[in-house]
Amino acid sequence: MNPIKPYGFVVIQNSSAQNTVQSFPAVRRVKRGWLWEPLFATEEQISPDPVYIGQLKSDLDKQDGNLKYILTGEGAGSFFFIDEYNGKIYVTQKLDREKKPFYTLRAQAINRSTQLPVEPESEFIIKVRDVNDNEPQFLDGPYVATVPEMSPEGTSVTQVTATDADDPSYGNSARLLYSLVQGQPYFSVEPKTGVIRMASQMDRETKDQYLVIIQAKDMVGQPGAFSATATVTINLSDVNDNPPKFQQRLYYMSVSEEAPVGTTVGKIFAEDSDIGDNAAMDYFIEADSSDAFYIITNNETQEGIILLKKRVDYESKRRYSIQVKAVNRYIDERFLKEGPFEDTTIVKINVEDADEPPVFTLENYVMEIVEGAMSGTLVGVVTATDPDNDGSPVRYSIVHSTHLKRLFSINEHNGAIITTEPLDREIASWHNLTVTATETRNPEKISEANVYVQVLDVNDNAPEFPKNYETYVCEKAVSGQQIQSISAVDQDDSAEGHRFYFSLAQEDANSSHFTVKDNQDNTAGIFTGKSGFRREEQFFFYLPILIQDNGTPPLTSTNTLTVTVCDCDTEVNTFYCRYGAFMYSLGLSTEALVAALACILIFLVFFLAIVTIRQQQQKKPPFSEKMEEFRENIVSYDDEGGGEEDTEAFDISALRTRTVMRTHKPRKKLASEIQSLYRQSLQVGPDSAIFRQFISEKLEEANTDPSVPPYDSLQTYAFEGTGSSAGSLSSLGSNTSDMDQSYDYLADWGPHFKQLAGMYSSHRTVED
Repeated sequence: MNPIKPYGFVVIQNSSAQNTVQSFPAVRRVKRGWLWEPLFATEEQISPDPVYIGQLKSDLDKQDGNLKYILTGEGAGSFFFIDEYNGKIYVTQKLDREKKPFYTLRAQAINRSTQLPVEPESEFIIKVRDVNDNEPQFLDGPYVATVPEMSPEGTSVTQVTATDADDPSYGNSARLLYSLVQGQPYFSVEPKTGVIRMASQMDRETKDQYLVIIQAKDMVGQPGAFSATATVTINLSDVNDNPPKFQQRLYYMSVSEEAPVGTTVGKIFAEDSDIGDNAAMDYFIEADSSDAFYIITNNETQEGIILLKKRVDYESKRRYSIQVKAVNRYIDERFLKEGPFEDTTIVKINVEDADEPPVFTLENYVMEIVEGAMSGTLVGVVTATDPDNDGSPVRYSIVHSTHLKRLFSINEHNGAIITTEPLDREIASWHNLTVTATETRNPEKISEANVYVQVLDVNDNAPEFPKNYETYVCEKAVSGQQIQSISAVDQDDSAEGHRFYFSLAQEDANSSHFTVKDNQDNTAGIFTGKSGFRREEQFFFYLPILIQDNGTPPLTSTNTLTVTVCDCDTEVNTFYCRYGAFMYSLGLSTEALVAALACILIFLVFFLAIVTIRQQQQKKPPFSEKMEEFRENIVSYDDEGGGEEDTEAFDISALRTRTVMRTHKPRKKLASEIQSLYRQSLQVGPDSAIFRQFISEKLEEANTDPSVPPYDSLQTYAFEGTGSSAGSLSSLGSNTSDMDQSYDYLADWGPHFKQLAGMYSSHRTVED
């Protein structure tokens, strides 16, 4: 073990004097009767015997043993011991400054005989001298740092810091010195601060991680000092200091001439030593290269994918040579001086021959044929050839639909299309055909072409009326009166536009009944040629109208216009005329027509009357025996209830109809008769004729009184219910008759029984 060298000083504070004295070796201080020797203690001092550190002595001490020294305070009796006869102080245990740097004690001297103090109690401090007994420590480790590659010399990487528990204010025990144990010549460290710096430029692509060992020594690195080390992991981050490089200067690829657009032809790859975005690149095809291909970049693999931009043909061009460039996507301008960050390569692409289907000279053929041409007429010729070198012969055919009539056929050897029957433009003006060409040596190679056949129009349809005209003329019509305007239609297609000419047929041209006037606008007017027509003489006139078109050659048709004579003045009633003509065609006169209509009307009235009577007979009576089928409101009192309160509980006024009121009939004064019937009904029961008569009379009374409950409400009073405070008033089962009982007490029961008292008391009157 290194020898411990005590150093430091002792501070003695006299509490009575309130001042501080520093004591150094061989220095004495006298304060108010106390004689102090230097007092200090050294930490980590180990000895089998107590170690003397100082002496307390009073100037009253005669050294006759009459004084006794007493030591109290921190550590007294444990760490520190005083000789009570001479005041010498000893350290009995090892001290640790890092745990407690000083101790505060009190000294006192007393007379042994009197036990009285001869000096006032004095307080002093013993300070522990520091020794280098603690090693430096790196508390923040392990250390990891990152610095960009190619950083210039002197670039700060990171800083490491060690701590020492020794006293930094005394001696060199806590003064540290940093040095580099491992990491030369790439890194350096500042001795006092622990800052690690770049000592040279480093390339991440060569080595991307370094382990640097830093040592910290206390005592400023002097012999015998303590030391500690820390490991620092330094990673080099990437910068874009490397351009992409193609590993091949020439690539060979191939593509079939049958390949569709978008087919992947091949892939190329340029390596970049950088990573991440610094290695990202884009591929380009030089502008002067072929336009049959294009290239895209796979951002995940950084590959260039060459794709087919348009179809290639082996017979036209068999080889392509393109120049591809790879360029870094992100450029670091600091390294532009190193050269361009791009690279180029050559890609040669061979076109592979394939057995291709025949190729038509045109994708779409348009042909014409005149309608009505005889069967076997040539429509046109399609031509297809085999593009392969062997030039295989081809065979032609028409793709027929099974549900369509086959109007065309094709010569399978030369592609000539002919008709199988005459064509009618008015049925179909265009025909769409699909023609196939098949290699004879390889029937799987088939190609198609569309053929559009237009049927040219010829004037083969005569003009005609567009509709069936209904023409009427009054018997009193005058000469020159227009009775109809006519026009014409033609199914043919006139290139110059249709032009129609109207006239009467030759056999009717001299007729004086009607004339035709051509309006020169494809319409004509029919006029009367005389005044006055008689139905009895002629009911219908049939005019043959000639219509001629302007076709080549022109066609003429005769259309008959029927004119009906009507019994009218100036305006025609078409309904009357139409049915008059109908009856005339049946041989019936006007009188017969009127009679027939009258009979039909009487029959309809009779039929409706029968239907109405049957509907009334089928209606159910207002009071059906099945109560569940009765649709109206019935208030029934068949079982005992609460007397007058029951009728008041149901508000029937809301059911009244104010808009419909029956005819009010004078009310019959049948009060006495009804009361008598009521009493008799109570005796005989509901099955008696008297009971039914009573009900009928009550119903008649309600029907004739507009002030009674609603007309769809039925009230029965066959039996009185229970719940009345008067008990049962029924005479059923009683041996006494109505006349033997007195009901005068009902008048005393209050207003609720006023009506009942009026009906049964001896003072009742007929008006009640």
